[in-house]
Amino acid sequence: MTCFRKLAIYLSKVLVVYSKPADMTDTPKRTYEETLTYLFYQLPMFQRIGPAAFKKDLGNILALSEDLGNPHQQFRSIHLAGTNGKGSSAHMLAAVLQAAGYKVGLYTSPHYRDFRERIKINGEFISESKVVEFVDRHEEVFKKIQPSFFEITVAMAFVHFAEEEVDVAVVETGLGGRLDSTNILQPELSIITNISFDHQQFLGDTLEKIAGEKAGIIKENTPVVIGETQAQTKVVFEEKAAKCSALIYFADQEIQAKPLRNTISSTCYEIHRRGKLWIEELEVDVRANYQSLNLQTVLQSLLVLQEAKILTWEEAALRKGLKELRNLSRFIGRWQILDRAPLTIADSAHNEGGLKPSLEQLKAIPFAQLHIVFGTVRDKDLAKVLPLLPKSASYYFAKADVPRGMPAEQLKVAAQKEGLAGKAYASVASALAAAKEAAAAEDVIFIGGSIFVVAEVV
Repeated sequence: MTCFRKLAIYLSKVLVVYSKPADMTDTPKRTYEETLTYLFYQLPMFQRIGPAAFKKDLGNILALSEDLGNPHQQFRSIHLAGTNGKGSSAHMLAAVLQAAGYKVGLYTSPHYRDFRERIKINGEFISESKVVEFVDRHEEVFKKIQPSFFEITVAMAFVHFAEEEVDVAVVETGLGGRLDSTNILQPELSIITNISFDHQQFLGDTLEKIAGEKAGIIKENTPVVIGETQAQTKVVFEEKAAKCSALIYFADQEIQAKPLRNTISSTCYEIHRRGKLWIEELEVDVRANYQSLNLQTVLQSLLVLQEAKILTWEEAALRKGLKELRNLSRFIGRWQILDRAPLTIADSAHNEGGLKPSLEQLKAIPFAQLHIVFGTVRDKDLAKVLPLLPKSASYYFAKADVPRGMPAEQLKVAAQKEGLAGKAYASVASALAAAKEAAAAEDVIFIGGSIFVVAEVV
């Protein structure tokens, strides 16, 4: 860490101390549970209410960051966007860099069970006391700026990473890219995994328009890795990269990750680089052939970091990070095995681009009968999702316990029109209980459709 960066961090801490309200004591205003209630229910939160929480500019996060001493300028970062795969890629990248000996911050969203999943350093959640302290200390600033839940959470993460002096932070965008609160970063590397249809009301109704929003994370003179080459979006990324004088790499044109074999919980790959064998028997701690694209993106990103001498790593660290992915990075919710008899799998793929490969993988697993516990959100385009689901499965439709959740009966009626037979249940828990009761040991239960559905079972 340079002397300049150390001085910047020290000055930011001094600023925080002297910006502390005069009437504030060392006794927290709220408990941790009360702090979460404040964050979840008194602030606009996309996870709960949807479009009403979406902010159309970076004004709030810039004002909030300035008041906090611009913590995002005090650590190196890697910034990820994309329709699908950015969470998985972020966890893989963080795990490998951690195995290489770096102190790695990881910011992802949304969370499953615990709010603190969003903000981790070397797999450890931010402490409850730090969450409480951050909200208590800066509540007057929040009243002045009126930030959203997401903006406060991003600011909290950046302050935590700066105070803990991480070597690098791996930061996932929330929605889009150009207007996402995380986009105040000036990263060492930008990554865009792929483009598919999702959140069209915000990002546009064509792949080109969506790509334009995601391309907003490409920065001046900063390399960018694109995970998947797509005819409709390739030129969008190339033009933005050229405008920013940014070197651009298409991972799938450089790296080929070929699945060799699977266990119930992991996949072994053979890696080729530019057509030549590079790495043999690379084990990744998640069973998912569809993770091939994410793995290619991560490997190309690591090569760019290595070759530019930004961050260095050895093959041993690569192998350790990916083999111990779940343990090192606390990676959950993606093809997660919950039970073995019957085999019960939870996966948070929720749109056309994510569900298609996930459901393809289901077909490769032998079972007598497939049971699917399924739920989604009100603003989901069912016309693109429901036709992907297998008609031979038994369905258990449920509403996730968030205001955005689509009522189970409404989902059931729409599914019936697509030839999907099943019943509606009052909760995810009751739907899963019914599936377990109906399933034989040789059957498979799949839980998905929304991260909010998966969050209730992992």
